[in-house]
Amino acid sequence: MFSGLIREIAKVESFNNSILTVLAKYSPNLGDSISINGACLTVVSTSKNSFSVELSPESAKILAIENYKDEVHIEPAMQMGDRFEGHVVQGHIDIIGTVEKVSKFGNSYNLFIKIDKKFLHLIVPKGSITIDGVSLTINEVENDLIRLTIIPHTMENTIFKNYKIGTKVNIESDMFVRYIENILKHKSQNISWNDVDSIMAKY
Repeated sequence: MFSGLIREIAKVESFNNSILTVLAKYSPNLGDSISINGACLTVVSTSKNSFSVELSPESAKILAIENYKDEVHIEPAMQMGDRFEGHVVQGHIDIIGTVEKVSKFGNSYNLFIKIDKKFLHLIVPKGSITIDGVSLTINEVENDLIRLTIIPHTMENTIFKNYKIGTKVNIESDMFVRYIENILKHKSQNISWNDVDSIMAKY
């Protein structure tokens, strides 16, 4: 589990076949789970200033794989007792979005991302979303665009500063929205919100 708070911007050293190697100050252990651009991956080797993860064919198929170059976000998995900020993030990418526009908004920036309309039911205004591993709040949903507001600190300390129109991004929708969708899909149409609350309490 992750929080969506980036630990470090790492530098991609190589990406050959299924092995991605990054240069980073953070030093994980062999077998650790680590989020890279929002995707939960497993550390398969380590060295003094770098570590490697392996991507399965499934990962390569569902991720914005062209962004695994130059700079990437990394976040180690949370440990018991860690301070919890951000929101509950699994590192399971379920949507690929496309940057449509970045514009100034007062002292901040509006980031507009286009997504396939078939995923709009997972996008809740003022709800949580993860963009390339960064926990954000959805400000507005209009047609197939979502609007997110990025403060200067976040813009300067993430790869958001490198985004251009057409950049593909990894998106993880809110875990609880996905669970509720699955519950409603498989339960009878007579399910009540009390039923939903009861089921969600088990997670």
